[in-house]
Amino acid sequence: MFDRKHNCLVVVGAQWGDEGKGKLVDVLAESADCVVRYQGGANAGHTVVVGDRQFVLHQIPSGILHPNATCIVGNGVVLDPDTFFAELDELAAQGIEVSGRLRVSDRAHVVMPYHKLLDAASERTQQIGTTGRGIGPAYEAKIGRRGVRVADLCRADGMREIMVERIDRANQMLAMLGAPTRADLDEHLQLVERVAERLRPIKADTGLLVHQALRAGKRVLLEGAQGALLDVDHGTYPFVTSSNTTAGGAAIGAGIGPTDIDGVLGVVKAYTTRVGNGPLPTEARGEVEANLRELGGEFGATTGRPRRCGWFDATVVRYSVRVNGLTGLAVTKLDVLDSFASIPVGVRYRLDGEECDEVPSDVEALDRVEPVYETLPGWERSTEGARKLADLPPQARAYLDRLQDLAGAPIRYVSVGTRRDQIIEC
Repeated sequence: MFDRKHNCLVVVGAQWGDEGKGKLVDVLAESADCVVRYQGGANAGHTVVVGDRQFVLHQIPSGILHPNATCIVGNGVVLDPDTFFAELDELAAQGIEVSGRLRVSDRAHVVMPYHKLLDAASERTQQIGTTGRGIGPAYEAKIGRRGVRVADLCRADGMREIMVERIDRANQMLAMLGAPTRADLDEHLQLVERVAERLRPIKADTGLLVHQALRAGKRVLLEGAQGALLDVDHGTYPFVTSSNTTAGGAAIGAGIGPTDIDGVLGVVKAYTTRVGNGPLPTEARGEVEANLRELGGEFGATTGRPRRCGWFDATVVRYSVRVNGLTGLAVTKLDVLDSFASIPVGVRYRLDGEECDEVPSDVEALDRVEPVYETLPGWERSTEGARKLADLPPQARAYLDRLQDLAGAPIRYVSVGTRRDQIIEC
């Protein structure tokens, strides 16, 4: 399934995350040599269904389910070591062999318990809608040059002094935020001792490993988390994550040059969802939203929170095509729309009485836009058994054709169910 034209392909979310990237990466990884997770942390959840088994991967690349793929956690990730190893142990318990084919960047920053305390304290005042996994404070510490990297965690000495300084600073901030709990030094030192022993054998200069793989003609898949509209620079700021989720962040987070990337696949749902606060212009209401949520199983893989649901927003996807340089689209969950007699599609916005074709950079303006809809006929029959475009009802093919025209990028894959085999290559 890996496009023969590409040696280094980025898979990104082109909406607000939860688009089904895990399944696409899993399908593409069958013919990939190396799969690299390049940003985000344990706040992401990629769900992959293999036969009658479901795997939810938070930090380990989705390619881990293919025995021939080398999987890398890149330097752009903030690693939560306890949950990382719990995830690894769960895979081993399910018979997934990972020994010798999983590497973690020694430059990756580490999420510490005090980051989670800071996250919870900040969320009480900011109300961004974070997952509470400590991701934002870990990235903030990284940029502030007071982070802890995997290489630091694995040092033979000096970590006590680092922890004393970091925890003292964290406790000062927690006190300022009025948090009821303080970070405990002994808890952190025990964590360091517990995870360092397991990290040492798998840490590596992963940027060098990816570079060497590409020079050897290997196929490399770069896996992103969240979605373009959650990018800290290009998303609906401040209701965003703390990293660059767009394709430009892939080179930085994997440790390679941008000229190594030769394709970018954007994953979109056939409708739109979002978790947490912030604008969602095509959000449905009442029974329609509840119906979409129920049919799509729209509950967060990481948090279990119900997702906000609405219709396909072509303005958002056109924006994603532009800021990611998308060379193709993968449309997921087409089957969720099987029962609808008609399907609205947001084609542009109306802002202060004037129509606009772009996503406003001002989040307040985006929150005020009114979507302009075009209603397309539904197909009212199951698409779950389709394995090629000709198997789809004519109305479903027309719907995809219209999404492709509106987005300005060709559709390369269509997913019609959760299983690996429920995929159409266009």
